[in-house]
Amino acid sequence: MNKKIVIVGAGGHAKVVADVAKLNGYTDIVFLCDDPDVKSFVGYPVVGQSDRFSGYEEWDFIIAIGDFVDRERIYRNFEKNGLKIVTLVHPSAIIAENVKIGKGTVVMAGAIINPGSVIGNGCIINTAATVDHDNIVSDFAHISVGAHLGGTVKVGRCTWVGIGAVVSNNKSICENIIIGAGAVVTKDLCESGTYLGIPARKVDK
Repeated sequence: MNKKIVIVGAGGHAKVVADVAKLNGYTDIVFLCDDPDVKSFVGYPVVGQSDRFSGYEEWDFIIAIGDFVDRERIYRNFEKNGLKIVTLVHPSAIIAENVKIGKGTVVMAGAIINPGSVIGNGCIINTAATVDHDNIVSDFAHISVGAHLGGTVKVGRCTWVGIGAVVSNNKSICENIIIGAGAVVTKDLCESGTYLGIPARKVDK
């Protein structure tokens, strides 16, 4: 029986998600994209916009959009309409046996998630990111390429840990935070905003 999936988005992240879907055995792949001028993407048809999924209600769905606001908005709409939102894990990712991963999350190539960790809904654990033991990564967070979370770290919802950033053990990061590329978090971050540098400090936009 063919495995069928609808992927929402038509950017670089969506290309990677499509590859993960193929490696998970999906043979029928279509895209939804809110740009009406886009008719096909990476060799697959674009069949509508993100709110126009009629005829595909029995397919699996994954949202391949980096922006957490759009990702959550579309997720909530799909959830309200009873669509089947799935989780995708690249075959090369290393996931400990007792890890819990929510719906709509994508785990990319070379990522590692160690024992006791819980990953929420609609998250991105990107290429070669590491999530050590007993972490909590809340809904719609993004752990970017090559970012590393030490043990017992809590990441709030809709937080973005940038490329190559490092979070030390036993730290708590509140929701709606951006941690810049290469930053090093050495203390709890309790106020929403953007944090840059070594050690990471809040900056004005």
